[in-house]
Amino acid sequence: MDNDVKTKIEGEIKGSKILVYGKGTKTAPRCGFTSETIQFFDALGYPFEVIDVLADDEKRRALSDMTNWPTLPKVFINGTFYGDTDILGPMRDSGELDKLLEDAFSEKV
Repeated sequence: MDNDVKTKIEGEIKGSKILVYGKGTKTAPRCGFTSETIQFFDALGYPFEVIDVLADDEKRRALSDMTNWPTLPKVFINGTFYGDTDILGPMRDSGELDKLLEDAFSEKV
């Protein structure tokens, strides 16, 4: 894996409390799963970023290597990888996600 790509990804992850790597953008998702993830976070009401990696094979490979998760989208919350809505949906339903997000957004900067 190219260290420059990994360093860039690590910087992006640190720069957002909620970061979604997906196909397309927040306003123009280019796959159903990315669209579903955007709707999921829109409904939660916390600010989040989406980075389009559809055309960047090198970044997609690096992300897969870093997360051991082959598919998009890939969601990071407060610097930790959580998968996608298949993982986050049950976390929301159990109340675990609310606590995680409250903690992430209440931290002192």
